[in-house]
Amino acid sequence: MSSQTEDRNQLSGQTVPGNETGGRKGARKSWLVLTITVIVVAALLASGIWSRVKARTTLKAETAQVALTAVSVVSPKQTAPAQEIILPGNVQPFITSPIYARTNGYLKKWYVDIGARVKQGQLLAVIETPEVDQQLQQARSNLLTAQANLELASITKARYLGLLKSNAVSQQDVDNAVGTYNANKAIVEADQAAVDQYTALVSFEKIYAPFDGIVTARNTDIGDLINSGSGSAVKTDLFHVAQPGKLRVYVNVPEEYSQGVKVGMTADLSLAEFPGRRFRGKLVRTADAITVTTRTLLTEIDVDNPTGTLLTGSYAEVHLAVPAQSSTFLLPVNTLLFRSEGLQVGVVRDGKVVLSAVTPGHDFGNQIEIVSGLKPDDQVIINPPDSIITGQQVQIVQAALPGDIK
Repeated sequence: MSSQTEDRNQLSGQTVPGNETGGRKGARKSWLVLTITVIVVAALLASGIWSRVKARTTLKAETAQVALTAVSVVSPKQTAPAQEIILPGNVQPFITSPIYARTNGYLKKWYVDIGARVKQGQLLAVIETPEVDQQLQQARSNLLTAQANLELASITKARYLGLLKSNAVSQQDVDNAVGTYNANKAIVEADQAAVDQYTALVSFEKIYAPFDGIVTARNTDIGDLINSGSGSAVKTDLFHVAQPGKLRVYVNVPEEYSQGVKVGMTADLSLAEFPGRRFRGKLVRTADAITVTTRTLLTEIDVDNPTGTLLTGSYAEVHLAVPAQSSTFLLPVNTLLFRSEGLQVGVVRDGKVVLSAVTPGHDFGNQIEIVSGLKPDDQVIINPPDSIITGQQVQIVQAALPGDIK
Protein backbone atom coordinates (compact mmCIF):
# COMPACT_ATOMS: atom_id res chain seq x y z
CA MET A 1 0.00 0.00 0.00
CA SER A 2 2.72 2.33 0.82
CA SER A 3 4.32 1.92 -2.59
CA GLN A 4 1.12 2.80 -4.43
CA THR A 5 0.70 5.79 -2.22
CA GLU A 6 4.14 7.02 -3.11
CA ASP A 7 3.49 6.58 -6.82
CA ARG A 8 0.38 8.69 -6.56
CA ASN A 9 2.21 11.32 -4.63
CA GLN A 10 4.89 11.44 -7.26
CA LEU A 11 2.30 11.87 -9.95
CA SER A 12 0.64 14.68 -8.04
CA GLY A 13 4.01 16.26 -7.62
CA GLN A 14 4.22 16.59 -11.51
CA THR A 15 6.77 13.85 -11.83
CA VAL A 16 6.08 12.48 -15.42
CA PRO A 17 7.74 9.50 -16.89
CA GLY A 18 9.76 9.97 -20.21
CA ASN A 19 7.63 7.74 -22.45
CA GLU A 20 4.43 9.75 -21.76
CA THR A 21 6.08 13.03 -22.78
CA GLY A 22 7.12 11.67 -26.18
CA GLY A 23 3.62 10.35 -26.90
CA ARG A 24 2.07 13.71 -26.29
CA LYS A 25 4.44 15.43 -28.76
CA GLY A 26 3.61 12.83 -31.42
CA ALA A 27 -0.11 13.48 -31.01
CA ARG A 28 0.37 17.23 -31.57
CA LYS A 29 2.34 16.62 -34.71
CA SER A 30 -0.35 14.29 -36.05
CA TRP A 31 -3.00 16.90 -35.42
CA LEU A 32 -0.93 19.54 -37.26
CA VAL A 33 -0.46 17.28 -40.26
CA LEU A 34 -4.15 16.47 -40.29
CA THR A 35 -5.07 20.14 -40.13
CA ILE A 36 -2.75 21.02 -42.98
CA THR A 37 -4.11 18.13 -44.99
CA VAL A 38 -7.68 19.28 -44.40
CA ILE A 39 -6.80 22.83 -45.38
CA VAL A 40 -5.08 21.68 -48.58
CA VAL A 41 -8.00 19.43 -49.49
CA ALA A 42 -10.46 22.25 -48.78
CA ALA A 43 -8.39 24.61 -50.91
CA LEU A 44 -8.33 22.10 -53.75
CA LEU A 45 -12.05 21.56 -53.47
CA ALA A 46 -12.72 25.32 -53.40
CA SER A 47 -10.46 25.86 -56.40
CA GLY A 48 -12.21 23.14 -58.38
CA ILE A 49 -15.65 24.44 -57.48
CA TRP A 50 -14.65 28.01 -58.38
CA SER A 51 -13.23 26.97 -61.74
CA ARG A 52 -16.42 25.06 -62.49
CA VAL A 53 -18.60 28.00 -61.50
CA LYS A 54 -16.46 30.32 -63.59
CA ALA A 55 -16.57 27.96 -66.58
CA ARG A 56 -20.32 27.62 -66.23
CA THR A 57 -20.72 31.43 -66.07
CA THR A 58 -18.47 31.88 -69.11
CA LEU A 59 -20.37 29.19 -71.00
CA LYS A 60 -23.66 30.81 -70.13
CA ALA A 61 -22.39 34.22 -71.30
CA GLU A 62 -20.98 32.76 -74.51
CA THR A 63 -24.21 30.89 -75.13
CA ALA A 64 -26.22 34.06 -74.63
CA GLN A 65 -23.82 35.93 -76.91
CA VAL A 66 -24.10 33.30 -79.63
CA ALA A 67 -27.87 33.35 -79.33
CA LEU A 68 -27.94 37.07 -80.32
CA THR A 69 -28.57 37.91 -83.97
CA ALA A 70 -25.36 39.10 -85.63
CA VAL A 71 -25.82 42.19 -87.77
CA SER A 72 -23.71 44.56 -89.83
CA VAL A 73 -24.48 48.25 -89.59
CA VAL A 74 -23.74 51.39 -91.55
CA SER A 75 -23.99 55.05 -90.66
CA PRO A 76 -26.02 57.37 -92.92
CA LYS A 77 -24.01 59.50 -95.30
CA GLN A 78 -24.86 63.20 -95.34
CA THR A 79 -25.74 64.40 -98.82
CA ALA A 80 -23.79 67.23 -100.42
CA PRO A 81 -25.30 70.75 -100.48
CA ALA A 82 -25.72 70.34 -104.25
CA GLN A 83 -25.92 67.16 -106.25
CA GLU A 84 -24.97 66.88 -109.90
CA ILE A 85 -27.46 65.35 -112.27
CA ILE A 86 -26.60 64.39 -115.83
CA LEU A 87 -29.34 64.69 -118.45
CA PRO A 88 -29.42 64.34 -122.23
CA GLY A 89 -29.65 67.55 -124.25
CA ASN A 90 -30.24 68.48 -127.88
CA VAL A 91 -27.96 71.18 -129.27
CA GLN A 92 -29.80 73.50 -131.63
CA PRO A 93 -28.88 76.78 -133.28
CA PHE A 94 -30.14 79.94 -131.66
CA ILE A 95 -31.93 80.82 -134.90
CA THR A 96 -32.74 78.37 -137.67
CA SER A 97 -35.06 78.77 -140.60
CA PRO A 98 -36.11 76.81 -143.68
CA ILE A 99 -36.19 79.08 -146.74
CA TYR A 100 -39.33 78.63 -148.88
CA ALA A 101 -40.30 80.29 -152.17
CA ARG A 102 -43.17 82.78 -152.19
CA THR A 103 -43.83 82.45 -155.90
CA ASN A 104 -44.24 79.65 -158.44
CA GLY A 105 -41.70 78.97 -161.14
CA TYR A 106 -38.47 77.17 -161.98
CA LEU A 107 -35.15 77.55 -160.23
CA LYS A 108 -32.96 79.58 -162.55
CA LYS A 109 -29.74 79.66 -160.47
CA TRP A 110 -28.46 79.08 -156.94
CA TYR A 111 -25.41 80.84 -155.51
CA VAL A 112 -24.63 79.11 -152.19
CA ASP A 113 -24.23 75.51 -151.09
CA ILE A 114 -24.08 73.69 -147.74
CA GLY A 115 -21.50 75.05 -145.32
CA ALA A 116 -21.49 78.51 -146.89
CA ARG A 117 -21.49 81.41 -144.48
CA VAL A 118 -23.98 84.04 -145.61
CA LYS A 119 -24.83 87.57 -144.53
CA GLN A 120 -28.26 89.01 -144.04
CA GLY A 121 -29.72 90.09 -147.39
CA GLN A 122 -27.25 88.03 -149.45
CA LEU A 123 -28.71 86.57 -152.68
CA LEU A 124 -29.14 82.80 -152.42
CA ALA A 125 -31.03 81.86 -155.59
CA VAL A 126 -33.14 83.19 -158.47
CA ILE A 127 -36.48 81.74 -159.61
CA GLU A 128 -37.74 82.16 -163.16
CA THR A 129 -41.50 83.03 -163.18
CA PRO A 130 -42.76 83.76 -166.72
CA GLU A 131 -46.41 83.34 -165.74
CA VAL A 132 -46.13 85.83 -162.93
CA ASP A 133 -44.36 88.27 -165.21
CA GLN A 134 -47.25 88.05 -167.68
CA GLN A 135 -49.81 88.48 -164.92
CA LEU A 136 -47.97 91.58 -163.76
CA GLN A 137 -47.99 93.00 -167.28
CA GLN A 138 -51.70 92.33 -167.62
CA ALA A 139 -52.41 93.95 -164.25
CA ARG A 140 -50.50 97.05 -165.29
CA SER A 141 -52.49 97.25 -168.53
CA ASN A 142 -55.75 96.93 -166.61
CA LEU A 143 -54.57 99.68 -164.28
CA LEU A 144 -53.85 102.02 -167.23
CA THR A 145 -57.33 101.36 -168.65
CA ALA A 146 -58.96 101.98 -165.30
CA GLN A 147 -57.00 105.19 -164.83
CA ALA A 148 -58.16 106.42 -168.27
CA ASN A 149 -61.78 105.66 -167.44
CA LEU A 150 -61.37 107.39 -164.11
CA GLU A 151 -59.98 110.50 -165.80
CA LEU A 152 -62.93 110.62 -168.20
CA ALA A 153 -65.39 110.08 -165.36
CA SER A 154 -63.74 112.89 -163.41
CA ILE A 155 -64.14 115.31 -166.36
CA THR A 156 -67.78 114.28 -166.83
CA LYS A 157 -68.47 114.68 -163.15
CA ALA A 158 -66.98 118.20 -163.06
CA ARG A 159 -68.92 119.24 -166.21
CA TYR A 160 -72.28 118.00 -164.89
CA LEU A 161 -71.75 119.71 -161.56
CA GLY A 162 -71.13 123.00 -163.40
CA LEU A 163 -74.23 122.59 -165.60
CA LEU A 164 -76.35 121.78 -162.54
CA LYS A 165 -75.83 125.29 -161.21
CA SER A 166 -77.64 126.74 -164.29
CA ASN A 167 -80.22 123.92 -164.27
CA ALA A 168 -78.99 122.78 -167.68
CA VAL A 169 -79.00 119.14 -166.59
CA SER A 170 -81.15 117.18 -164.23
CA GLN A 171 -80.07 116.01 -160.79
CA GLN A 172 -80.32 112.43 -161.99
CA ASP A 173 -77.69 113.04 -164.67
CA VAL A 174 -75.38 114.57 -162.07
CA ASP A 175 -75.84 111.59 -159.75
CA ASN A 176 -75.05 109.19 -162.59
CA ALA A 177 -71.87 111.09 -163.40
CA VAL A 178 -70.80 111.11 -159.75
CA GLY A 179 -71.54 107.35 -159.43
CA THR A 180 -69.54 106.54 -162.55
CA TYR A 181 -66.58 108.47 -161.18
CA ASN A 182 -66.69 106.64 -157.83
CA ALA A 183 -66.95 103.27 -159.55
CA ASN A 184 -63.97 103.99 -161.79
CA LYS A 185 -62.01 105.19 -158.80
CA ALA A 186 -62.65 101.89 -157.01
CA ILE A 187 -61.59 99.98 -160.12
CA VAL A 188 -58.33 101.92 -160.24
CA GLU A 189 -57.64 101.11 -156.61
CA ALA A 190 -58.35 97.42 -157.23
CA ASP A 191 -56.12 97.33 -160.29
CA GLN A 192 -53.40 99.12 -158.36
CA ALA A 193 -53.61 96.47 -155.64
CA ALA A 194 -53.30 93.73 -158.27
CA VAL A 195 -50.23 95.41 -159.71
CA ASP A 196 -48.70 95.66 -156.22
CA GLN A 197 -49.44 91.99 -155.60
CA TYR A 198 -47.80 90.77 -158.77
CA THR A 199 -44.92 93.17 -158.27
CA ALA A 200 -44.33 91.58 -154.87
CA LEU A 201 -44.51 88.09 -156.40
CA VAL A 202 -41.97 89.11 -159.02
CA SER A 203 -39.71 90.43 -156.28
CA PHE A 204 -39.88 86.98 -154.67
CA GLU A 205 -38.05 85.61 -157.67
CA LYS A 206 -34.87 86.42 -155.76
CA ILE A 207 -34.23 84.49 -152.53
CA TYR A 208 -32.25 86.38 -149.88
CA ALA A 209 -30.71 85.26 -146.58
CA PRO A 210 -32.92 86.39 -143.66
CA PHE A 211 -30.01 86.64 -141.20
CA ASP A 212 -26.29 85.95 -140.82
CA GLY A 213 -25.63 82.24 -140.61
CA ILE A 214 -24.53 79.02 -142.28
CA VAL A 215 -26.37 77.14 -145.01
CA THR A 216 -26.97 73.70 -143.52
CA ALA A 217 -29.07 72.26 -146.38
CA ARG A 218 -29.81 72.86 -150.08
CA ASN A 219 -32.81 70.93 -151.32
CA THR A 220 -33.12 72.15 -154.90
CA ASP A 221 -31.20 72.46 -158.13
CA ILE A 222 -31.40 74.33 -161.41
CA GLY A 223 -34.60 73.57 -163.32
CA ASP A 224 -36.58 72.28 -160.35
CA LEU A 225 -40.24 73.24 -160.19
CA ILE A 226 -40.77 75.58 -157.30
CA ASN A 227 -44.13 75.76 -155.55
CA SER A 228 -45.13 78.74 -153.52
CA GLY A 229 -44.97 78.20 -149.78
CA SER A 230 -48.50 79.57 -149.42
CA GLY A 231 -50.03 77.28 -152.03
CA SER A 232 -51.80 73.96 -151.49
CA ALA A 233 -49.19 71.98 -153.45
CA VAL A 234 -46.26 70.19 -151.86
CA LYS A 235 -43.94 72.77 -150.35
CA THR A 236 -40.21 72.53 -150.88
CA ASP A 237 -37.75 74.29 -148.61
CA LEU A 238 -34.98 75.52 -150.84
CA PHE A 239 -32.37 76.09 -148.13
CA HIS A 240 -31.84 75.74 -144.41
CA VAL A 241 -29.96 78.56 -142.73
CA ALA A 242 -28.79 78.36 -139.10
CA GLN A 243 -27.10 80.85 -136.83
CA PRO A 244 -24.53 78.84 -134.80
CA GLY A 245 -22.81 81.69 -132.97
CA LYS A 246 -25.07 81.03 -130.01
CA LEU A 247 -26.67 77.68 -129.33
CA ARG A 248 -29.80 76.57 -127.53
CA VAL A 249 -29.71 73.29 -125.61
CA TYR A 250 -33.11 71.92 -124.62
CA VAL A 251 -33.15 69.64 -121.57
CA ASN A 252 -36.07 67.78 -120.02
CA VAL A 253 -35.57 67.86 -116.25
CA PRO A 254 -37.42 65.17 -114.25
CA GLU A 255 -40.21 66.43 -112.05
CA GLU A 256 -38.45 65.56 -108.77
CA TYR A 257 -35.62 67.96 -109.65
CA SER A 258 -37.82 70.73 -111.05
CA GLN A 259 -37.89 72.80 -107.84
CA GLY A 260 -34.10 72.99 -107.77
CA VAL A 261 -33.79 74.28 -111.34
CA LYS A 262 -33.72 78.07 -111.43
CA VAL A 263 -33.20 80.60 -114.21
CA GLY A 264 -29.66 81.97 -114.10
CA MET A 265 -27.91 78.84 -112.85
CA THR A 266 -24.94 77.53 -114.82
CA ALA A 267 -24.69 74.22 -116.61
CA ASP A 268 -21.81 72.30 -118.19
CA LEU A 269 -22.00 70.40 -121.46
CA SER A 270 -19.90 67.37 -122.34
CA LEU A 271 -19.84 65.83 -125.81
CA ALA A 272 -18.40 62.57 -127.05
CA GLU A 273 -16.30 64.31 -129.69
CA PHE A 274 -14.59 66.43 -126.98
CA PRO A 275 -13.51 63.94 -124.28
CA GLY A 276 -12.44 65.55 -121.05
CA ARG A 277 -13.69 68.97 -122.10
CA ARG A 278 -16.72 70.87 -120.87
CA PHE A 279 -18.56 73.86 -122.27
CA ARG A 280 -20.19 76.34 -119.92
CA GLY A 281 -23.78 77.42 -120.50
CA LYS A 282 -26.50 79.33 -118.68
CA LEU A 283 -30.09 78.32 -118.00
CA VAL A 284 -32.13 81.19 -119.44
CA ARG A 285 -35.74 79.98 -119.30
CA THR A 286 -38.06 77.13 -118.39
CA ALA A 287 -41.50 76.15 -119.56
CA ASP A 288 -42.87 76.70 -116.01
CA ALA A 289 -45.06 73.67 -116.54
CA ILE A 290 -44.61 69.92 -116.21
CA THR A 291 -45.19 67.97 -119.43
CA VAL A 292 -47.96 65.48 -118.67
CA THR A 293 -46.69 62.72 -120.96
CA THR A 294 -43.10 62.66 -119.67
CA ARG A 295 -43.47 64.36 -116.25
CA THR A 296 -40.52 66.59 -117.05
CA LEU A 297 -39.80 70.31 -117.10
CA LEU A 298 -38.55 71.68 -120.41
CA THR A 299 -35.58 74.02 -119.90
CA GLU A 300 -33.38 76.00 -122.27
CA ILE A 301 -29.66 76.51 -121.80
CA ASP A 302 -27.80 79.01 -123.97
CA VAL A 303 -24.16 78.39 -124.88
CA ASP A 304 -21.88 80.85 -126.64
CA ASN A 305 -20.22 79.34 -129.69
CA PRO A 306 -18.33 82.21 -131.39
CA THR A 307 -15.82 79.99 -133.19
CA GLY A 308 -18.36 77.39 -134.28
CA THR A 309 -16.65 74.63 -132.31
CA LEU A 310 -19.93 73.00 -131.38
CA LEU A 311 -22.06 71.71 -134.23
CA THR A 312 -25.80 72.14 -134.29
CA GLY A 313 -27.83 68.98 -133.90
CA SER A 314 -25.26 67.38 -131.61
CA TYR A 315 -26.12 65.22 -128.60
CA ALA A 316 -24.75 66.51 -125.31
CA GLU A 317 -24.77 65.46 -121.69
CA VAL A 318 -25.84 68.37 -119.53
CA HIS A 319 -24.42 68.54 -115.99
CA LEU A 320 -26.63 70.48 -113.58
CA ALA A 321 -25.76 71.16 -109.94
CA VAL A 322 -29.18 70.97 -108.31
CA PRO A 323 -29.38 72.12 -104.65
CA ALA A 324 -30.14 69.19 -102.34
CA GLN A 325 -32.82 69.25 -99.68
CA SER A 326 -31.58 69.98 -96.15
CA SER A 327 -30.90 67.16 -93.67
CA THR A 328 -31.01 64.34 -96.16
CA PHE A 329 -28.94 61.17 -96.04
CA LEU A 330 -27.84 58.39 -98.35
CA LEU A 331 -28.29 54.72 -97.48
CA PRO A 332 -27.65 51.49 -99.37
CA VAL A 333 -30.88 50.08 -100.74
CA ASN A 334 -30.27 46.79 -98.91
CA THR A 335 -31.02 48.51 -95.59
CA LEU A 336 -34.70 49.05 -96.40
CA LEU A 337 -37.57 47.07 -94.93
CA PHE A 338 -40.84 47.00 -96.83
CA ARG A 339 -43.59 46.52 -94.26
CA SER A 340 -47.33 47.12 -94.21
CA GLU A 341 -46.61 50.12 -91.99
CA GLY A 342 -44.54 51.63 -94.77
CA LEU A 343 -40.85 51.92 -95.56
CA GLN A 344 -38.66 51.26 -92.50
CA VAL A 345 -35.04 50.71 -91.48
CA GLY A 346 -33.62 48.89 -88.46
CA VAL A 347 -31.54 51.10 -86.16
CA VAL A 348 -29.37 49.63 -83.36
CA ARG A 349 -29.59 51.58 -80.10
CA ASP A 350 -28.10 50.26 -76.86
CA GLY A 351 -27.80 46.78 -78.37
CA LYS A 352 -31.47 46.64 -79.31
CA VAL A 353 -33.31 47.11 -82.60
CA VAL A 354 -35.57 50.08 -83.18
CA LEU A 355 -37.60 50.04 -86.41
CA SER A 356 -37.76 53.59 -87.72
CA ALA A 357 -40.11 54.80 -90.46
CA VAL A 358 -38.29 56.79 -93.16
CA THR A 359 -39.31 58.95 -96.09
CA PRO A 360 -37.47 58.17 -99.34
CA GLY A 361 -36.19 60.79 -101.74
CA HIS A 362 -34.33 60.22 -104.99
CA ASP A 363 -33.42 56.69 -106.02
CA PHE A 364 -29.83 56.40 -107.26
CA GLY A 365 -29.87 52.68 -108.00
CA ASN A 366 -27.69 51.11 -105.32
CA GLN A 367 -28.32 54.05 -102.99
CA ILE A 368 -31.45 55.89 -101.94
CA GLU A 369 -31.93 59.32 -100.45
CA ILE A 370 -33.68 59.49 -97.07
CA VAL A 371 -35.49 62.77 -96.52
CA SER A 372 -36.65 62.19 -92.93
CA GLY A 373 -36.55 59.57 -90.18
CA LEU A 374 -32.77 59.30 -89.60
CA LYS A 375 -30.07 60.93 -87.50
CA PRO A 376 -26.39 61.32 -88.47
CA ASP A 377 -25.20 59.00 -85.65
CA ASP A 378 -27.73 56.21 -86.28
CA GLN A 379 -26.41 52.69 -86.88
CA VAL A 380 -28.58 51.20 -89.63
CA ILE A 381 -28.67 47.43 -90.11
CA ILE A 382 -27.55 46.10 -93.49
CA ASN A 383 -29.62 43.25 -94.97
CA PRO A 384 -31.99 43.05 -91.98
CA PRO A 385 -33.90 39.73 -91.67
CA ASP A 386 -37.63 39.84 -92.34
CA SER A 387 -38.33 38.57 -88.83
CA ILE A 388 -36.58 41.45 -87.08
CA ILE A 389 -38.72 43.36 -84.58
CA THR A 390 -38.38 46.36 -82.33
CA GLY A 391 -36.67 45.56 -79.01
CA GLN A 392 -34.81 42.53 -80.34
CA GLN A 393 -31.26 42.27 -79.01
CA VAL A 394 -28.57 42.04 -81.66
CA GLN A 395 -24.81 41.83 -81.87
CA ILE A 396 -22.88 44.18 -84.17
CA VAL A 397 -20.21 42.20 -85.98
CA GLN A 398 -19.22 44.77 -88.60
CA ALA A 399 -19.74 48.49 -88.87
CA ALA A 400 -19.25 50.38 -92.13
CA LEU A 401 -18.20 54.00 -92.24
CA PRO A 402 -20.28 56.61 -94.11
CA GLY A 403 -17.53 56.90 -96.68
CA ASP A 404 -17.81 53.18 -97.44
CA ILE A 405 -21.23 53.64 -99.02
CA LYS A 406 -20.82 53.36 -102.77
